[in-house]
Amino acid sequence: MTLDEFRRSLDAPAPPAGLSPALLGLWHQGKGDWEAAHETVQADDGADAAWVHAHLHRVEGDEMNAGYWFRRAGKPHTKGDLGEEWAALVEGLLAQGR
Repeated sequence: MTLDEFRRSLDAPAPPAGLSPALLGLWHQGKGDWEAAHETVQADDGADAAWVHAHLHRVEGDEMNAGYWFRRAGKPHTKGDLGEEWAALVEGLLAQGR
């Protein structure tokens, strides 16, 4: 799946089958459902979910909590555009097959 295909899937009522928890969280966030995105990644202990969790707390405006999740993910605390960060996360996770 490409980033464009992932974006097009946001028009569907349900996510594509087989998404990892991290990508599922990003799918919900892309649909504007922060709560569903947060619940999805919070239920997973993996580094990818922690990375998405960090992004979600940036969306929420809670940079301190985001920093905690960036550290858990082993990623640098980003400060850039949230839309660009979302797209980069989707592309990165899709490229890794996660």
